[in-house]
Amino acid sequence: MAFGHGLFGLQILHAQNIGQTAITLSDPARGNRQVTAEVYYPASSSGQNAPIQAGAYPLIVYGHGFVMVWSAYQNVWTDLVPQGYIVAFPTTEGSFSPIHANFGGDLAFLVTAIQAGEAAPRVPAANVAATSAIMGHSMGGGSSFLGAAGNSNITAMVTFAAANTTPSSIAVAPQVTVPTLLFSGANDCVTPPAQHQDLMYNATAATHKTQISINGGGHCFFANNNLNCSFGESTCTPTPTITRAQQQSTVSLFLSAWLARFLKNDCSQGERFQDSLLSHSGITFRQSRSIACATSVDEIGLTRPRPMVYPNPFNSTIAVDQAVEGSIYSLCDLGGRMLWTGTELSRQDLSYLSPGCYLLHIQTPGCRFTRKILKQ
Repeated sequence: MAFGHGLFGLQILHAQNIGQTAITLSDPARGNRQVTAEVYYPASSSGQNAPIQAGAYPLIVYGHGFVMVWSAYQNVWTDLVPQGYIVAFPTTEGSFSPIHANFGGDLAFLVTAIQAGEAAPRVPAANVAATSAIMGHSMGGGSSFLGAAGNSNITAMVTFAAANTTPSSIAVAPQVTVPTLLFSGANDCVTPPAQHQDLMYNATAATHKTQISINGGGHCFFANNNLNCSFGESTCTPTPTITRAQQQSTVSLFLSAWLARFLKNDCSQGERFQDSLLSHSGITFRQSRSIACATSVDEIGLTRPRPMVYPNPFNSTIAVDQAVEGSIYSLCDLGGRMLWTGTELSRQDLSYLSPGCYLLHIQTPGCRFTRKILKQ
């Protein structure tokens, strides 16, 4: 094992080696459909069919884009496997006439099959944690909705420039209830957010849903350089105004924290995800509710509700979910200057504030919280 600088300046433990194995599994529920996949995992030594490193790791199944191959997503497995995840890439439906329903079914099937140990001996069931995520880019993102709809076997879903599919990803989105994170590129001319991801976000029934739009980001930069994707993007406008490295760095920052929150139940990463939403200058976002954990331990060792501020971002007024009677609220700028203090937060008109980031201090009996809020 080796240590490296990780998200938000923390030290994140990284596996030193990445193993890879190719699998072919049969799905009896779909007429023994053959599903092939490339699987990457933390290993005791690097290379093909290397022994898996001791431990149990959350599973991620990642769907490729239209006529794209799994190898275009080396940026994904080299980022996530060292953080302690198993990442599987189905290699099915790579033709010019893919069947999206089959691809969504492959994503869902691989979660169940790998957790059941069907990727043994290289990835036995004992090394696969109970939590999982379906993820995908473009066609794979839209197919992730098909695989996640009504699916109780997965923990979460993440999509990147998701494309509406046939059957419609937008139409099945109301059946998706697991925590959902959607990434969009503001300059994506292949799957424009207004016609694809925005509608998916609006339709999904997930209690926790967040959409992050990367300023100047494109469609293909979610993956490494790929001829087929690049050709498609070259035929339309607008084009990206940031680099591939910049787009992937932004994705990594948010994705690492979000996955740790939902697949590893790391509440501190949920807090940092929320802080980064407000402080990162390269994105815009919208969110149904904070992913910070709902409870915390106060100064005298009691578990109390963790107050959530909404709406965030706000225009004129804010309120606190799980408010505790007798709380005192103090609003400060980032320099620490007190702007307002009182006990009736929801009645305070804050429309006079300049757009930007502020700190709301919440003093409850026995506990003090600070929340970053964004004025639009």
